[in-house]
Amino acid sequence: MGAAAEKLMALVADPERFTFSAEELRETQVAALDERFQERRGAIKLLALRARDAGIETIGKIADIVPVLFPHTAYKSYPESYLMDERWDRLTKWLGTVSPYPIEGVDLDGIQGIDDWIARLAEKGYFISCSSGTTGKSAMLIASQKDMDWSKIDTVNVFSWGSGVVPAQDRLIVGCAPVATVPKNATIAKAQYDAFANPEWPRWNYPVPPITVGSLTSMVVMRKKIAEGTARPDEIAAFEETSAQRAQLVADAIPRTAQFIIENRHRKLQLSGLWSGLWAVAKAVRDAGYGREDFDPDNSIYVGGGLKRAQLPVDYQEYVFDTFNIPEDRHFQNYSMQELNSGMPKCREGGRYHVPPWIVPILLDKSGDTALEHSGGEMEGRAAFFDLSLDGRWGGVITGDRIKLDRSPCACGNHGPSIRDDIARYADLEGDDKIGCAGTVDAYVRGVS
Repeated sequence: MGAAAEKLMALVADPERFTFSAEELRETQVAALDERFQERRGAIKLLALRARDAGIETIGKIADIVPVLFPHTAYKSYPESYLMDERWDRLTKWLGTVSPYPIEGVDLDGIQGIDDWIARLAEKGYFISCSSGTTGKSAMLIASQKDMDWSKIDTVNVFSWGSGVVPAQDRLIVGCAPVATVPKNATIAKAQYDAFANPEWPRWNYPVPPITVGSLTSMVVMRKKIAEGTARPDEIAAFEETSAQRAQLVADAIPRTAQFIIENRHRKLQLSGLWSGLWAVAKAVRDAGYGREDFDPDNSIYVGGGLKRAQLPVDYQEYVFDTFNIPEDRHFQNYSMQELNSGMPKCREGGRYHVPPWIVPILLDKSGDTALEHSGGEMEGRAAFFDLSLDGRWGGVITGDRIKLDRSPCACGNHGPSIRDDIARYADLEGDDKIGCAGTVDAYVRGVS
């Protein structure tokens, strides 16, 4: 890793890391982008192809990196047949097109499904995190041990900065949502527990079976077969039975979690989950006759993701905060995604997501082809980021998000770039999302894997 990138990443625990303006960061960020480009273009096949076709030899300004950013769909560019036909050799070879390190020494004999394949890779230091794939194929994002180690540090610092909670091991962590069992999620959960949880208090795991990549993939495959009319009656019956059983387990988890919270209401709580799950548990607590006056005044909350299309009352946030006695300065939200390795915490005063110095934010036009001129103030565009902390894959990604990026000072007093809390997905806004370079990238990867 180059000196410029190390300089930016050294700020990971600095409480003043969000005070640096975009102008103050630019020279070091450009140098770091060029360092990373020079280090990786000979190691990542897809990057080499993109750089060759774009004629990119060096990065002299931030906009120069745009032609070699990967659309988020690049990590779904494996042929679907590899997964459906359990071609683990082919799928492993495909990973090699987006990894800077040769994938070697992985035993591919006798693999029992995708979860086993992911476990075999992890044994050799190749960690795969996957998107849910609820609308199609899962994105498969490869990471290294360095990435896992960084996530441990970043998640604690991000939460502490955004919530004001000191990592003093004095809280009871209560999950209010099922969690996908991918390496990054497991790493973050353990780091949070080690930093903030009182190890002597009972640990609560949301009482539903873990969500594995295999279970998600089988669901997507079955839905596709049903839509195509190729599913057998016995397959449909088994799918419906499994779905009904899981729905019942999720429904049962809400009152059980509420009861656990009630029994431990005298302790300092740190709740976590999606808004839908948090609201459902809060309602169960209220229905049982408990509320604000029954809980510690220093409780905290970690909300992951947005509404995920859940239909909730207009005052759902206030309802949750009031139920569990969450103070204004103790609720935390974070903007990130599986494609990145770092978080952008929301400040408590300005309600904006703050971009750390080692993530370079870039606003693009809707097609994702061109960087927008952005000299100052707030501007809307497609979000792209380069996460300099990433080691196990290329750090540059074109997202599916429409954001408003502001380079002027925030109400919280920090001068670094920040993002308004009205992030939307182009796919939700327009029913589809087309990134200009996505088709070309997909063809590249299929051609070299």
